Amino acid sequence: MGTSPTLYLLFRALLRACLSVFFRQIAVVGREHVPREGEGAVLFVGNHRNSLLDPALVVTHSGRIVHFAAADVLFRVPLLAPFLAGLGAVPIARRADHADQAVDNSATFAALHNVLASGRAVGIFPEGLSHEGAKLARLKTGAARVALGFAERHPGQRLRIVPVGLSYFHPKRFRSRVLLRFGPVLELDGELVAAAADDPKEGARHLTGKIEAALRALTVNADDWGTIRVLDCVRRLYQPPGISLEDRVELARRFNDIYPKVRELPEVRALMQRVGAYQDRLDAAGLSDEDLRRKLRRSEAPLRVLGHLVLVLGWGVLALPGVLIHAPVFVMAKLAGAGAGLTSRRDVIATTKMLAGLFVGLFVYSGATWLAFREAGFRGAAAAAVAIVLTGKACVRVFDRAAAFRRAGLTTVRLVMLGREVRALVAERDALERLVHAAVAQHRPAELVPLFGPAQLD
Repeated sequence: MGTSPTLYLLFRALLRACLSVFFRQIAVVGREHVPREGEGAVLFVGNHRNSLLDPALVVTHSGRIVHFAAADVLFRVPLLAPFLAGLGAVPIARRADHADQAVDNSATFAALHNVLASGRAVGIFPEGLSHEGAKLARLKTGAARVALGFAERHPGQRLRIVPVGLSYFHPKRFRSRVLLRFGPVLELDGELVAAAADDPKEGARHLTGKIEAALRALTVNADDWGTIRVLDCVRRLYQPPGISLEDRVELARRFNDIYPKVRELPEVRALMQRVGAYQDRLDAAGLSDEDLRRKLRRSEAPLRVLGHLVLVLGWGVLALPGVLIHAPVFVMAKLAGAGAGLTSRRDVIATTKMLAGLFVGLFVYSGATWLAFREAGFRGAAAAAVAIVLTGKACVRVFDRAAAFRRAGLTTVRLVMLGREVRALVAERDALERLVHAAVAQHRPAELVPLFGPAQLD
């Protein structure tokens, strides 16, 4: 590809900065499965839940220069096209975008093969369009055809396929959390390549099946969001306190994977109904399971509120000088998330928020720096740039702490006002926790190694 490495690294650094602001936490696991830059061709294949944020996370956290196949219609967006070109994206025509005409992607496949032949990495989302579904959509065979086509045209070169699982805790929310999991490498064995040469369609279907199995092992899948909601409550009732983001997702994945095999058992159905009713009562009271787990006394709750307020005011002192500069960015991102006529698709809300904030931020921050340069030269511009960074970080901290302050305040009021209901819910939680642990002990497959030891669960 003709992309300048310097330009790519510049855009990647900009993306990484934006993502670090948009997300409160980006946890990355399994990076040891990713061959380092210069160690050969890699094909990243991932689930597709959050539009352009998905490739952005792989680009910024894989440690590789990754060229993604991107819908050709995105290259027609004036503000987006330079970023896609700078990141070496390869345009691909999707039937969904060109329903009224034939689609020919031979040039796209050739470009992706050239990237791989140069020892670089390619990224593809086999689901095609990003979506809001509770499980993997049916995978298309494009990624498999790219891999097998490369193996046929470059028989002397090794290609490693790295599955990527992306798990968002609140996909549309600013300052949420995301887990990026790189799975074990899938190798193209000679037998599969030879079989695909005889029957390309069957070979592509076979490899796509392997890719799907690898992605299911890295992602949470269920028939519907209602099932995921109740099983997520089961997960919280089972897990020990303070576990990592990775363990939370893995535990959720296991519950959603095993549940279909035991769902018809009478004791499992009764437990799921009871957990669902418990979650409904929590929602009606405006409380979370975490509120009950901590078993806060009434005297402790106001202290939590006070602690958050002190932190809000502390960061507010640093944030105040930059409020006028940063306000347009936050306002535009908020408007973009609320719709503002920018998108009708719910799976691109987070992307729209981040892009709106990015473009408005570039305009506002570069303008402020230029004005400082015009008035005070290089020193003034440098001081303005440092001030923008510091006050911007403070504004994000104020946002985080203000949200925590608001939640803690509402929780305190509810704990006081709903004393009898809270006591009943705590008792129900304790009972459900015992039932969930007993059910796990009874129905866990013998070959499945527990994530936690008995000491952690006590």
